[in-house]
Amino acid sequence: MPELPEVETIAAGLRAGIVGLRIKTARCRLPKLLRATRPEALGALAGTRISAVRRRGKILIVEAYPRALLFHLKMTGQFFWARPDRPLDKHTHFILSFADAAEELRFRDVRKFGFLRCLSCGEVDTCDEVGRLGPEPLEIIPEEFAARLSVRGGRLKSVLLDQRVLAGVGNIYADEALHAAGLHPLTAANRLSAAEKRRLWTALRCILKAAIAAGGSSIRDYRSVGGEIGDFQTRHRVYGREGEKCRRCGGTIRRIVIGGRATFYCPKCQRKKY
Repeated sequence: MPELPEVETIAAGLRAGIVGLRIKTARCRLPKLLRATRPEALGALAGTRISAVRRRGKILIVEAYPRALLFHLKMTGQFFWARPDRPLDKHTHFILSFADAAEELRFRDVRKFGFLRCLSCGEVDTCDEVGRLGPEPLEIIPEEFAARLSVRGGRLKSVLLDQRVLAGVGNIYADEALHAAGLHPLTAANRLSAAEKRRLWTALRCILKAAIAAGGSSIRDYRSVGGEIGDFQTRHRVYGREGEKCRRCGGTIRRIVIGGRATFYCPKCQRKKY
């Protein structure tokens, strides 16, 4: 599933390509893609101009005042440009065409887990999908980060994946940040020392910034709007490296399952203390 760096990369690509364009048509070919949205609501987008593209957590927000589109890519959602005469494949479920662009923007999703919601711009920040999200990892100050961990008795990996605690962190970057901070994923979040919380806050920010700069991680389906793969997967220290040597201490990377999610860590430099 695309996480914060991948969705930020897609948002940047869309921002460069569609802001300022006037929507000609918005077509949905898969009714189940729509969440809390009647198909006819998409018709109101015709003639509006796209004013902004932004990200909140793992959600992509396209604003065409007075309406906005919320996309969640889930496992396999992708955006790409195509000429209108290019045949539609069976996995293309949504198409935006523009009055002032030769190509149209298409959304495809092989697994069909993604969703689209159309609502007023004023509802975006308080709707169910956005309003429940925690702070952005790259915006939260260290004191608030520490406070949020202090009241969570759950396992550290699970807490980092809780979108109500932090918005946008997923499996890859939780594992990479915990390794960079030298913390075991099964450690109780509320047992960390002040120094460990600060270390994790710093590590998470550094990992996310580096991943954004690298265009994200392409493990399976993720591609940018231009079709490029990310590069950060070549820099993973633990994720997906079960049985390989830790690049920091030489220990052997292990894989365990926490909350149904595969988790990779080095038992030598990420010792469980609590």
